[in-house]
Amino acid sequence: MFGFVLAVLLAAFVLPGLTAPALALDELRISDGKGDWGYPNPYNHYPRGPGYLRMALVYDTLIWKDKNGYIPALADKWSFLPQEQAFSFELNPKAKWHDGKPVTAEDVAFTISYFRKHPYPWVSVANLGEVKVLGPHKLKIPLKKPYAPFISDIGGTMPVLPKHVWEKVKDPKAYRGPGAFTGSGPYLFKDFNKAKGSYLFEAFDGYYLGKPKVERLIFVKGKNPIMALTTKAASFSSIKPDMAPILEKKGFVVLKGGRGWNKKLMINHRIAPFNDRRFRRALVHAINRQEIIDKAHRGLGTVASLGLLSKDHPMYNPDTPDYAYDPAKAEEILKSLGYSKDKDGFFAKDGKPLELTLLASNITVAGERVPDRDGEIIKLQLGKVGIKVKLINLEQGTTDAKVKNWDFQLAVSGHGGIMGDPKILNELIYSKIGAGSVNCARFDDNKELNRLLDESLDCMDPAKRKKMVQEIQRIYAEELPAISLFYPENVCAYDASKGVEWYFTPGGISKGIPIAQNKMSLIR
Repeated sequence: MFGFVLAVLLAAFVLPGLTAPALALDELRISDGKGDWGYPNPYNHYPRGPGYLRMALVYDTLIWKDKNGYIPALADKWSFLPQEQAFSFELNPKAKWHDGKPVTAEDVAFTISYFRKHPYPWVSVANLGEVKVLGPHKLKIPLKKPYAPFISDIGGTMPVLPKHVWEKVKDPKAYRGPGAFTGSGPYLFKDFNKAKGSYLFEAFDGYYLGKPKVERLIFVKGKNPIMALTTKAASFSSIKPDMAPILEKKGFVVLKGGRGWNKKLMINHRIAPFNDRRFRRALVHAINRQEIIDKAHRGLGTVASLGLLSKDHPMYNPDTPDYAYDPAKAEEILKSLGYSKDKDGFFAKDGKPLELTLLASNITVAGERVPDRDGEIIKLQLGKVGIKVKLINLEQGTTDAKVKNWDFQLAVSGHGGIMGDPKILNELIYSKIGAGSVNCARFDDNKELNRLLDESLDCMDPAKRKKMVQEIQRIYAEELPAISLFYPENVCAYDASKGVEWYFTPGGISKGIPIAQNKMSLIR
């Protein structure tokens, strides 16, 4: 029933030419360019940042981050016990599930056990030993071996499940019962209208950190952020960078995030000719990444490091190899690989023309759907050096599915997360860790790279780990299993009169989500 009512309420937002109703004091709306991010529970949210954040309104983690760093969430206290190689946690005794039952150490132990049987792709519990429950609110999580990203990955990202609900669930992906949305977070999930891309959440009166400021939180799908904000159809929206001056003049607060989002060219390096590193290097020389920024994004963005991490990251390697735009060099490499140009100026080999297929889609950057001309420009650039390209435009979800199933040659894609713990490199490079991610290159061909990726997770010494992470960037940039194109400008705007102060979380929310929708803004 609410799906119908919400659709009616949002009609003024969705249909041009109509005036949106004023926001009630107990209601806040967030505009989103994509809308559908799946159901907000661990097994049904779409595997990108906006999907995780909707789930995190319902499910809390042991710890969280605000604008100053890590803070208590379900856990009041935590510490690392080096002699035991374990983390101890003391839970907040006030924490309870949405059905009124208390959150206990047994729930945390159960969650880790359940994720072993039914993996949740956002966290890995492989390095965790058997949890020791020391009391109703005390537990100890031993490590099988040192695990540097524990605080970010387990403490700050792993949603804790209610044992009394999930112990009965055999197929978590198919589960849609009422318990599927019984969390311990600040909001109760009330409705998801998949067709409209709208969500309704209501404040949980019994939230252990205090009742949220906003009674009803509504996410709405919209195409025009300026209209949504100025007509009060929404009070928060990600925006295109060139909208910022207009909205600032109208009194909205504009926030600009760091380089936490990476647009890149995914490559199917399992098949010829992409399984030859020299061919991949020819591609990067043929692509003018600055021109993509200038023509497709009005100059608003920064050419990316080929090692994935940006200069904003504390473990960035300033000596990461870079390959300048050099069409002549690209042609030289292709000729060395046995290609020659036909009478029309296009490369061929053994009588077969070199024609590549490139997938592109409207990529959602921090919740704002961006019309993607990147694929079109890359096609033209490759054509200039003599490579024919067939461009296919698809919905983002379809492109993601094809990439995950290796049903592609080249694909324009993108992701956040590159401001958080450098474990993100394992998730973006290595099949062992990132096989479940649509953003992972799944490149395991370089044994030295594999070794460093493994050892960097085990290294508890920050200085030594930094050296490993910097070497990972160097080798990755030499191998080029995917090509980082640029870091988009990440901008949003909101109406401060609603009494909610939004901010970009340092290092990103959870493991590095570069979106200014930290749920702590709704609590404190």
